[in-house]
Amino acid sequence: MGNKQLGIYIHIPFCKSKCDYCDFYSKSGRDNRMDDYQEALLTHIRETAPQAKGYVVDTIYFGGGTPSYYGDKRLVELLKTLKRRFDVVSNVEITVEVNPDSVDKRNLTRLRRAGVNRISMGMQSASDEELASLHRAHTFAQVRAAVAAVRAAKIKNLSLDLIYGLPGQDMDSWRRSVEAALALKPEHLSCYGLKVEPDTPLCARVSRGELLPDDDLQADMYLWMVDRLAGAGYQQYEVSNFSQSGFQSRHNLKYWLMRPYLGFGPGSHSDFGGRRFSFMRDLDGYIDGVLSGNPIIDSDDLIPKRERSGEYLMLRLRTCRGIEEWEYRREYFMNFDPIEQRLAFFEHQGWAARDGHRWRLTPEGFLISNQLIGSLLELQESATLETVLPAVRRRQVEDNEK
Repeated sequence: MGNKQLGIYIHIPFCKSKCDYCDFYSKSGRDNRMDDYQEALLTHIRETAPQAKGYVVDTIYFGGGTPSYYGDKRLVELLKTLKRRFDVVSNVEITVEVNPDSVDKRNLTRLRRAGVNRISMGMQSASDEELASLHRAHTFAQVRAAVAAVRAAKIKNLSLDLIYGLPGQDMDSWRRSVEAALALKPEHLSCYGLKVEPDTPLCARVSRGELLPDDDLQADMYLWMVDRLAGAGYQQYEVSNFSQSGFQSRHNLKYWLMRPYLGFGPGSHSDFGGRRFSFMRDLDGYIDGVLSGNPIIDSDDLIPKRERSGEYLMLRLRTCRGIEEWEYRREYFMNFDPIEQRLAFFEHQGWAARDGHRWRLTPEGFLISNQLIGSLLELQESATLETVLPAVRRRQVEDNEK
């Protein structure tokens, strides 16, 4: 009987309209390819499933794009195929991302009856002006109606997404958005700082001089939000994620804890069988490749143990679980002492905290996590070279003596 747990991610690259900040692979105005895409996904799932023998699927995640815009009928068909082809556990977590303007009680009830038990909704803001500035296709009134539909459909695990650092946003409007989200009583909140991604409409707007809240204001927004959510009973478990007890995203934890997962769809990634691989960011190329048997792989890398050690630092320190000395030594056979010395310095600065042999970043540390983790990765690389180079030299001497 299989006992290795596996997550499955299904990418739905269709949107009603494209938001100005979005860098995810998604397309608007391509609805004419939805049926072809469905055929490609079903084919890809059937072809891949035999490779997962010995694994049990305990999380399924439909992301996008906008899966709710794709339609509940197609999502239900995909779920039925996944359950037939994979060994899916009875308490599987099944998440569907939705936008407020593309769900109602009827389609949510169909999804719940098919096994969907978690909804992730893109609220983003309680201000209609801020939503319009992002070219979001909904209002806050539609958010309230969509949340009511989720509850009417008897779905008991709801996550809301919020963004801080938006054009025109100040501390007062951010506070109003957080309070409005709390009033909707979700079980989970994901609160992200706005990133200006290259080649997006927002990037073009900023390059033309549009101002965003500065770094100091965004830091104040983040730290206030962490305290406010803690006071409301939401435990922080990752840089941007907060939940009531028992409602952490089991699927997203797989990414941060380096557990295996399989992705389907253009631009999706997988970590399976010791390899990381991704599929081309091309809707037509993915459909034609799957249905014609042509290559669809964009990248494929075997990840050696040493590189995994870097991922351990980078991903685990995004979580409030953090890293642990003996976990690190046991898994990667590497010296933790230089890492611990640097973490002790971070602790003195208020950026890290220690609980026995386990270390994590504080909210203040999360604000500069890229710099802190980069510093630790440099230390790790130096330690690796100190270990590898003497061994190489010994081998060279041995070869010369032969």
